[in-house]
Amino acid sequence: MLKKFEFDLRENELDKLIKILPNSGILVLNGDVGAGKTTLTKKIGRIKFNIDEEKINSPTFSIMQSYNRLHHYDIYNTNLEEILINGLIENFFEDGLHIIEWGDEKLMNYLKKFDFEIYVIKISDLKDKRKYEVFLNA
Repeated sequence: MLKKFEFDLRENELDKLIKILPNSGILVLNGDVGAGKTTLTKKIGRIKFNIDEEKINSPTFSIMQSYNRLHHYDIYNTNLEEILINGLIENFFEDGLHIIEWGDEKLMNYLKKFDFEIYVIKISDLKDKRKYEVFLNA
């Protein structure tokens, strides 16, 4: 995994991170429960796609929500086999930015077969800030 960028930011500073992120491809968010994965997704939606943050919710039970060109997945208790059986892999070929909360190594290795541009962001709690470690094609 080649690290490209690292940021220590408060929520109101997320635009510094978001401006370096792509408008299309796959973005995998990893971090503990409550690390801010959905918060980051909401900010990306507002800044990059002009989507009202209130409309973006974590798709924990539905697994996926689409908001025009922003596709948001929460696969917390889902494995690669379930994603394949449910046909969700086909969604990654749709135009736009695909944000995956809780993406694991098996999923990323599978997606790499299709030459998708994959960014991974590891989010860690720093008390009053969060550390965002950004990796490209991890």
